[in-house]
Amino acid sequence: MSLEQPSPVAPPPDPALDEDLVRRLVAERFPRWAGLPVERWPSGGTVNAMYRLGDELVVRLPLGQGGAEDVAREREWLPRLAPHLPARVPEVLGEGAPALGFPWPWSVYGWLAGEHPVAGALSEPSALAEDLAAFVTATWSITLPAGPRAHRGGPVTALDAETRAAIEALRGLPQEGIDCDAATAVWEETMRTPGPDGRPVWLHADLMPGNLLVDDGGRLASVIDFGCAGVGDPACDLFPAWNLLPADAREVFRVALAVDDATWARGRGRTLSQALIALPHYRETNQAMAGNARHVIRAVLDEG
Repeated sequence: MSLEQPSPVAPPPDPALDEDLVRRLVAERFPRWAGLPVERWPSGGTVNAMYRLGDELVVRLPLGQGGAEDVAREREWLPRLAPHLPARVPEVLGEGAPALGFPWPWSVYGWLAGEHPVAGALSEPSALAEDLAAFVTATWSITLPAGPRAHRGGPVTALDAETRAAIEALRGLPQEGIDCDAATAVWEETMRTPGPDGRPVWLHADLMPGNLLVDDGGRLASVIDFGCAGVGDPACDLFPAWNLLPADAREVFRVALAVDDATWARGRGRTLSQALIALPHYRETNQAMAGNARHVIRAVLDEG
């Protein structure tokens, strides 16, 4: 399972977490997999470390408390969500426990083949837009009760202070070339947009390019990393419109979802907010995250 976008400058894991420790954790907990080769998998993610385990498995280990909470969420909900979704999703094959000085629970998953899509280099953008819309529609249609609150699933107004602070931080980074007045105008429009008028829906809540896998034909093969999944504002799952799809495919995505203007506007604002916050934070430490943030900001502001 190729989790999270590879990056040449991804932050390193805890120095104590290395291939030898992962090998020993696996051998102690899962003797049947002892002896399989272990190899660090490069990733632009900041919450988990990934290690290939042989050809068919991957070990995902959290780098902090937030990641540990994601482990528990995926263990509980992935088996229940998977039957309702039109794309493959991770399958937990082994539940690891804290041991050998590693303080967090961890999991072994089946490896999912595919490549992360790259904005600006999609082979079938409109077809991928339709695939993503089908996945989002299916997710919103899930009726499993007692779902947790999705990360980012709350009211968009909760993002106001952090978003405005990020815009001010970017004003101090003129080399980034961000039109901060235009970003402020989009954000203020978002703040005036009505909130959702229906019940909260199930969400993936983190549909970044690094959490998508496409096949050789450019079609959606798998959606990964459900650590943010839960219920909330459906606008949270509109991220691919701006973080991945070109303008014409963005319209295909919108038409296929048939969302109202307010939901679309909240989705645009939420996606912009995430990018504005990410760029000053990651610009020197994680080129995958910073690059996607720049792409989102351009895509949103170019819409006018």
